[in-house]
Parts: sequence; structure tokens; C-alpha cells
Amino acid sequence: MNFSEVVYSKLPLPLQNGAVSLYGVYWKWLRFGGNYRFHEKSYSLRNRYTTDQWAEYQRNKLSELLEICVNNVPYYSREWSQEQKGEALKGDLLALPLLEKEPLRADPSDFVRTDRSPLLKITTYTSGSTGTPIASICTPSEIRDSLAIREVRSANWAGVSFKLPRATFSGRMVEPDPESTGPYYRFNAVEKQVYFSPFHLRPETAHSYIEALKKHKIQWMTGYAVSYYLLAKFILEAGLDVPPLEAIITTSEKLTPEMRTAMEKAYRCRVYEEYSTVENVLFASECEQGRLHVSPDAGIVEILRPDGSPCDPGEVGEVIATCLTRSYQPLIRFRLGDLAAWDEEPCPCGRSMPVIKEVVGRIEDVVVGPDGRQLVRFHGIFTHQPHVIEGQIIQESLNQIRVRIVPTEGFSDTDKSDIVNRVHQRLGDRVKVIVELVPSIERTKSGKFKAVISLIEK
Repeated sequence: MNFSEVVYSKLPLPLQNGAVSLYGVYWKWLRFGGNYRFHEKSYSLRNRYTTDQWAEYQRNKLSELLEICVNNVPYYSREWSQEQKGEALKGDLLALPLLEKEPLRADPSDFVRTDRSPLLKITTYTSGSTGTPIASICTPSEIRDSLAIREVRSANWAGVSFKLPRATFSGRMVEPDPESTGPYYRFNAVEKQVYFSPFHLRPETAHSYIEALKKHKIQWMTGYAVSYYLLAKFILEAGLDVPPLEAIITTSEKLTPEMRTAMEKAYRCRVYEEYSTVENVLFASECEQGRLHVSPDAGIVEILRPDGSPCDPGEVGEVIATCLTRSYQPLIRFRLGDLAAWDEEPCPCGRSMPVIKEVVGRIEDVVVGPDGRQLVRFHGIFTHQPHVIEGQIIQESLNQIRVRIVPTEGFSDTDKSDIVNRVHQRLGDRVKVIVELVPSIERTKSGKFKAVISLIEK
């Protein structure tokens, strides 16, 4: 844990809620202050663009972005050939090479433009779904842009708003004690937001989560799809009564028909899916017709075959994205590692935005604790681990976790102890943790490896 997490973990419950609310003051300004209203209005105005208007918009934004990359971003200036730079200045995206994650992981600052020096820069990290986090460096305006599109194209399409009381499942360690008897959330009074702990979900704790919804009059929920699904299963099994909710918007994992059915039965409201990334290279959200629309003003999305040619509608291929909303650390033809397929049919809602039929392969194995708690996004233990190149979690039994690490030369017993402590913080001290150093982690045929593997029956 970093220093702020250590301090937070030692505070009594009322002060932890106070700390969350105090941080909420800053977080609300960062996300909804400044030029947020401008971004929100702009997305609303573009909601009904025609296909031709979208094409012109993307052409103009791409031209500006590629000129920045050629002239002011070290990585592209160095790695692109003269011919590729020439094509970039003509706006020819398809003439440019695909961008792997490894260069961005190795040196995020190499992708930061050199002609700007904002007073405030915000660094966020992926949860490391391929084993190791990636740092995204943004300006406050870009953060506000990312929230504006969620408000307009996700929350508003679902009939809700970030202005309303909401609950969130995310990777935050809101309850530091793995043996806590509750409550399993903290409350941000500034935004009337409940932060749920995804690390304490088990059948006997489900009622505590429901009580939080009632106490704080929560109107909608967003966050990890699998966490809401697990909670929904516990609710149905125990016959718990959930207070009225307007909607649930799932993020971070693929929403399956089975998950949607269980959640809508448990929460008695409609469930909407959202597909995006921490890097904000693309954004897709579900409309009132239940179709997943890609926002063309967020990024240019390609779905490609292994030979680099575009997939036909209905054909599964690799997702490649070029972000149009982030020019401070621009990502061009970025390989997300996801598989998806375009829909063959236009959406009855009438919006001229491409429709994704299915996103493939974003569900992770769930880790189960000895006491029955079920955890998702467990590979978050690798966040802020500077001496870990790649990591993989293997649950071999209820009482044993194997952590496979590809280390840097600086990896030490301190790093090992930190990893063990992070696992214990999530599962308790009864779990045996084996840290295994390996030269590499096996890939699948598609070049990926599973960050979390469970060998136990659930």
C-alpha cells in the first residue's frame, strides 16, 4: 500500500467516510468543473449526426491529431518512417503501424506531446488485465471529456445522471480490513455516492450492501459487471428485497445474457452495458433498443482479421482503436487485446453510430475466499508494482493462491512480501500465497494470457 492508503486504513470508520468525502471535493472539481459543461453540450449536439457528418468530424479530428503525433510526440517522431509520417500528414490512418501495449507500458512519457506543459497532469492505471498496469497521462480537460460522454451517451441513455445518488463497484480498497464485519462501503457525501467493496462479497454479507442502498437512497448503480452479478445471485438465493432502482450500467467486464437476466430479476430494473477502456481510446454504450453503439467522436474503431484486413459484419476480429479525445498522450491504432464483431443490422433507434454485436473475452475468473467471498479484478494486486513485468494469479484451492511473476532485476523480498500482503488483505491470512518467479507467462494462440485462473469448482 502507498502512504495515503496506510493512513486511510488506520482511520476509524467516520473519518474514513470523511476522507472519502474530502477527496470527493477534489474529484468532483476534476471531473465536473472547468469546461465540463462545454464537453457535455458538445456530445449532446452530436448525438444525431448523420453518417456523413460523422465522417467529416473524424477526418478533421484525425488530421489535427496525426500532425501533433508527427511533430510533437517522441515515440511517433522516432518510430514512424518518413513515408509513414508523410501518410500521417495526409490523414491516412491505415498506412500507419499498429501500436502494441509494451512500448506504452515501458515508457508512458514517450507518448506525451512535448509542445504542451499543463499545470496539472493526472495519471491513471489500468488494472493490468494482461498482467501489468499501463499508465495513462491526461489533462483535466480530457478527464472531464471522458465523464461528459458517460453522462450523455451512457447515463442519460439509461434515464439516469451522475447528478443523482449512485453506487459504484470499482477496484478501490474502500474497506481495508479483510476480516471486517461491515459496513462494506464508504460514502462520498459530496456526490451522494456509495463506494462498494468488491472484496467482501459473499452470501452472508449481501444484506449489508442492500442496506447501504436503502440508507443513502441510491437511485442507480454502475461499475464491475461481475460484482453486480455475484451480488444479484446472493440476493436471489436469500430472497432479499432491493429498494427501487432506475438502472444499472455495467463496466469493465463483458455482460452475458445469463448475467443480465439474473441482475434484472434481482434489482428489478434494466441493465445497460458500457464498453470502454482506462486509456479512453474508445467508448461504446447501450441505447434504449439494447444495442451497443460506438461513439465516433470518442475514437476511430477498427475490427481486423489476423492479416490486418477489416472484418465483415458479424465476423469476430481484433479491436484496434485510435483515440480522438486525448491529444496530450495520443494513442494511434492501439491494440486493446479485445475481440469483437460489428453488428450486421442498423439500430432501430436511428442513431448513425456503428453498432458492436458482441465484445468477446472480457470475463475474468472469480477468486473465492475460504469464507465464501467472491472477488473479481483480482489482478489489481499488480498495480504500482514497479518491479513486476507481468503477473498471473492462479487459485489452486480455497486456501492456496499461486502468484506467477516475471520480475525485473530490481525485484526483491520486499516486493514479494508486498504481493503476499495484498493477497492476504483481500482473502485473509489463512490463505497460503506462493510467489513463483518465472521467465515468461504462456500465451494463448491469440497472443494473450489469462491474468486470473481458477482451478477450483464454483
